[in-house]
Amino acid sequence: MRTFKRILLVAGCLLLVAQIPFAVNLYRTARLASEIEEMNRSRSSVPDLGFKDYKGVIHVHSFVGGHSTGTFDELIRAANENGLDFVVMTEHVANEFDSSAKTLNEKHGRAIWIGGNETTTSGGEKFLVIEGFDELNKLRFVSTDELLSEIGGREKLAFVTYPESFKSWDSDFDGIEVFSLHTNAKGMNPFLFLMDAVWSFRTYPELTMARHFRRPSENLARFDKVAESRKVSLFGGNDAHSNIGFHLFGDDANNKLFEIKYDRYGTIFRLMRTHILIPEHEELSREAILAALRSGRSFLGLDILGDSSGFVFYSEAGNGAPVASAGSDVARGSVLQVVSPLPARIVILKDGTKIFESEAVRSAEFEAKETGTYRVEAYLDSLGAPFDEMPWVITNPIYVRNPSALNTGVPKPTNQN
Repeated sequence: MRTFKRILLVAGCLLLVAQIPFAVNLYRTARLASEIEEMNRSRSSVPDLGFKDYKGVIHVHSFVGGHSTGTFDELIRAANENGLDFVVMTEHVANEFDSSAKTLNEKHGRAIWIGGNETTTSGGEKFLVIEGFDELNKLRFVSTDELLSEIGGREKLAFVTYPESFKSWDSDFDGIEVFSLHTNAKGMNPFLFLMDAVWSFRTYPELTMARHFRRPSENLARFDKVAESRKVSLFGGNDAHSNIGFHLFGDDANNKLFEIKYDRYGTIFRLMRTHILIPEHEELSREAILAALRSGRSFLGLDILGDSSGFVFYSEAGNGAPVASAGSDVARGSVLQVVSPLPARIVILKDGTKIFESEAVRSAEFEAKETGTYRVEAYLDSLGAPFDEMPWVITNPIYVRNPSALNTGVPKPTNQN
């Protein structure tokens, strides 16, 4: 009996000692939240370049497509509480009806809702189709080329989702989901995250998750390889389902006696947003949102670390010429400029290779003397690990061409507006 008690005592002491790192992480997360709050108070204004910045989320599911019990009321409330301007729904394709038409469309609160679909080809490759359309259910499990031909013929967007399992990189798609909250979460150490969640999730749900994120290096390398030869857009996918957690006792009407949920819509919408740039003379509309996503006038921001609204990557030709934003073609020798509302380490990559890096600054510029595909990553090193390696902002590219290839009737790359 004494031996058993000693074993219990030793086990209890070991369990208590094992909690120390996670209690320390709670303190670190609280300090991180304070640092972010203080940093956001120091936001600076950004130049007026003729665009308005609108923020939203892409890759969102509800009960309509299965895989989720999330309701429309929950979605609309989460979008309104987080000040979103647009939400792109991507319901799983249904057998007997057009799930993109049955989900949220039109405007609710301040946000414009766009009904899309998530579908799969015969080779298991997955796409987000924006906007969705009737009869897409009949195209499930056709070849990738057949699906993309049909989507392109209807002038819809085809975005690669789950690029880690994608193979058809020579096919004619419009964009790549380089950062997925769902995929990044799957890569977390489940034990370490669960123990952190026990201590920190209730008070700091988003930061508890974000502290386990890692740069999606392989997906960014895949994007850079494709973007070397043609225009293509990158984006971040929230992959919001509101279906991870557990509950005790419940019914089919979604009434639960006790529930813990890790991926509530509000949590996922606060973590990361896609920002689009719309010419200031245009109203925000479905058409304007889709045009910005198609052309790459957008960037993704891990906004839980700091509101990235106003971050700009551009080239200014002067002489009254329009500003060239991300997604644009500019001539070799152009000066690429970055302006950030928060002090950040600016990294410029050409064809996926780092060619410029600053200290923590609010602006930077670089003369693009060589043709290529240039994009920006921004890091908030002051927040410590892992955010010295996990980007706060990832922009779409600016494409630097030889002057003779601009406005000369030379065939333009695919996917260009």
